Amino acid sequence: MTKDSLHRYLFDGVSVRGELVQLGETYQEIISSQAYPAPVQTLLGELLVATSLLTATLKFEGSITVQLQGDGPVSLAVINGDHNQQLRGVARWNGDVPTTGSIHDLMGKGHMVITITPEKGERYQGVVGLEGDNLAACLEGYFNNSEQLKTRIWLRTGELNGEAKAAGMLLQIMPDGQGHEGDFAHLEQLTDTVKNEELFSLDAQDILYRLYHQETVQLFEPQAVSFQCGCSRERSASAICSIDRAEIDRIVAEDGKISLHCDYCGSSYDFDNVDVAALFENAAASNSNQVH
Repeated sequence: MTKDSLHRYLFDGVSVRGELVQLGETYQEIISSQAYPAPVQTLLGELLVATSLLTATLKFEGSITVQLQGDGPVSLAVINGDHNQQLRGVARWNGDVPTTGSIHDLMGKGHMVITITPEKGERYQGVVGLEGDNLAACLEGYFNNSEQLKTRIWLRTGELNGEAKAAGMLLQIMPDGQGHEGDFAHLEQLTDTVKNEELFSLDAQDILYRLYHQETVQLFEPQAVSFQCGCSRERSASAICSIDRAEIDRIVAEDGKISLHCDYCGSSYDFDNVDVAALFENAAASNSNQVH
């Protein structure tokens, strides 16, 4: 396993499709932005893999956001991904986080919100309770209830040679009405045998051969997965200009600067009084030109 990637595959003669995602750098970027406790890193890794797998099911250009909200030690965990497999994410927690336990020990009573935003068309949002013992079970319930598609998801996080890794697989009956429960159950049993070290270290072709060597599998070209935050000094400047000038001047007078911090990547953008003056002068000039 070299680059972060997502692989789609089909089985000849069986109406079941599969996905395999393997992540290193993308996962490391997300968990390095803050001093996340280990259980929160694990949760973000699983959520990252899950969102990548879900994003791959999109039949259009757009994005998916998978968000967990609860009243437990972890109040929020969210990953956003688009059809180009560009992903980002963040989590918020308070106090001590349980070192072991289910998703309920971390999130408490909560729910999962899946938001699908096409570049063209209407936004869709589905909300489901966190009823399964883990994230994979919650997502399987969402597919079975909302999409009426038999789905099984495997989410794994860990380390390989001292580096954080996240990976996962998805099996789903095709929506063509030709899928059989028996075929799905057979492939599900085979996929259940996958080991973490295989997912973290082997190429996709080797993993699929080990799991399905008695099946005929069609593996498609992989899609690169990457971390993409989207923050910039320009966007931060625009945000500052949207706030009342007097409030900005007050902050700069007290602190010597105004700083905007990005929770997604950990970047900070600082603006002193000279920067702020230039921002508002440029904004005023731009507005004046638009009027004329």
